[in-house]
Amino acid sequence: MDTAADRLDVTFAALADPTRRAILSRLTTGEATVTELARPFDMSQPAISKHLQVLERAGLVSRGRDAQRRPRRLEARPLKEATDWLENYRGYWEESYRRLDTLLEELKARDEGRTP
Repeated sequence: MDTAADRLDVTFAALADPTRRAILSRLTTGEATVTELARPFDMSQPAISKHLQVLERAGLVSRGRDAQRRPRRLEARPLKEATDWLENYRGYWEESYRRLDTLLEELKARDEGRTP
């Protein structure tokens, strides 16, 4: 991945799937093996492994080594980059909500027969 835009594309694509989001949620409590991650899902270990490959390509999960175990762990940096990108739109939404609040107050005042 060359650019921040490419990293965001891969991160958001990985986050688009509910199974992958659930895996990330589980990893917030600590590392886990593929078997442990597959347990709550009605799917095979190979299917979970494919989801983990997508998460690894996005940099959201890394693979450790603990004797015979290969635990996965959450890597939060791509989530921070996505959050920072989304934060750029907070001002837009806050202003939109302020305008909506003003309009609602004006409509309410008009309906009550008074001027704003």
